[in-house]
Amino acid sequence: MINTLAPSRWYRIIPIVFITYSLAYLDRANFGFAAAGGMAEDLKITPSISSLLGSLFFLGYFFFQIPGAHYAAHKSAKKLIFWSLILWGILATATGMVNNVNLLIVIRFMLGVVESAVMPAMLILLSQWFTKEERSRANTFLILGNPATVLWMSVLSGYLIHALGWRWMFILQGAPAIVWAFVWWKMIDEKPNEANWLNTEEKKSIESRLQEEQRAIKPVKNYLEAFRSKTVILLCLQYFLWSMGLYGFVMWLPSIIKAAPDMDIVTTGWLSSVPYLLAIVAMLAASYASDKSMNRRLYVWPFLLISALAFYGSFLIGTTNFWLSFSLLVIAGGSMYAPYGPFFAVITEILPRNVSGGGAWSDQ
Repeated sequence: MINTLAPSRWYRIIPIVFITYSLAYLDRANFGFAAAGGMAEDLKITPSISSLLGSLFFLGYFFFQIPGAHYAAHKSAKKLIFWSLILWGILATATGMVNNVNLLIVIRFMLGVVESAVMPAMLILLSQWFTKEERSRANTFLILGNPATVLWMSVLSGYLIHALGWRWMFILQGAPAIVWAFVWWKMIDEKPNEANWLNTEEKKSIESRLQEEQRAIKPVKNYLEAFRSKTVILLCLQYFLWSMGLYGFVMWLPSIIKAAPDMDIVTTGWLSSVPYLLAIVAMLAASYASDKSMNRRLYVWPFLLISALAFYGSFLIGTTNFWLSFSLLVIAGGSMYAPYGPFFAVITEILPRNVSGGGAWSDQ
């Protein structure tokens, strides 16, 4: 299908959304490295305050994600992401300049607010460019920005903290989002009919296919009606529990590794990158198989079950055998990421475009 319906979409749209989401995740995931690399001591952040900071980030997500998704669906995903890039770049950079916990609390909450609509807006944008048979792969290339970013960020953050300290790590990793906002605005098109790099026939073919798919989906008037669906509620519950494991893993893995005997921050960075290498391979394989078979369920729950078992095994082993426990964490991390493409393909296949963004991400 990729070869018959405007192949240039994949080369023009996917790299831009991949880099954009990578920058969003960079400014979210490097907090764990800063905490392990001296920020906790410098700002006197206790474990309870650290948990509060993580919670406040997602509280911002909770309150503003659906309004953001609504704006993206009915106004402009392109414009929303442009301003989000600028604002989260400013907030991420400002994190490196704070001198007290109270200011950090405000910044983390606002960072959650600004980033809350990015993923649903991206999903809406991709649903306007890629068909049902392509969507698992398109979603995967987008979400691949998550593990791919943490992969190189883990290594780079270790070296930056070692050489310059945690403050400069935030400043140097936050500023690129501001610059990239203008690249995004120049390079991305909201819909196929706005793209001057497609010919008229290609535009019509894409729009026709997408409109045909939307007509085949049962109409849903608004978000309230969407959340009355048993399937949507179960998917939200599944994703809520899934996210608890995933974000706990991302935020605490550096501290877990750093706590091992004779472990420095540079080695912590290298070891923290390993699960995300497995995640990239697993995500690509799962999304390809899911689109080929059109069986989404088969490529979601088995991976999550493997991840749960690996987490439990790592917990039982604890500190008695670091390398075995770490190996199980690698398996758990890779398995948690693998089902993302198939899972979000399900959302856009059961909900129409006007509510699919909010329906997909309401539980974060």
